Amino acid sequence: MDEIDTSKFRERLETELEELTTLSEDASENRAPVELDQQSVGRLSRMDAMQVQQMAQAVERRRRDRIQKIRRALARIDDGDYGYCHDCDEPIAPGRLEIDPAAHLCVNCA
Repeated sequence: MDEIDTSKFRERLETELEELTTLSEDASENRAPVELDQQSVGRLSRMDAMQVQQMAQAVERRRRDRIQKIRRALARIDDGDYGYCHDCDEPIAPGRLEIDPAAHLCVNCA
């Protein structure tokens, strides 16, 4: 396999990591516990707030999963293992890395 330009992928991964971290920090208010004081918030408003909270928590779980994948990809770049399948050690197709620079499996193993 030809050498891949890890600097290009590192830049993309670091940019995405920064964006996801910022989004996570900005959305922390939506994940906060819902106040159960019925005097200040009506029942339906509280239910809406709880639904928003649950959706925000689900988005945050997906975001944290992606952040972990990005960090692992950056570690593979540092270790010199980037671009090779985690399972079979075969090269990952450059097109696959273009689509998802955090990919750690080749098409056959995915």
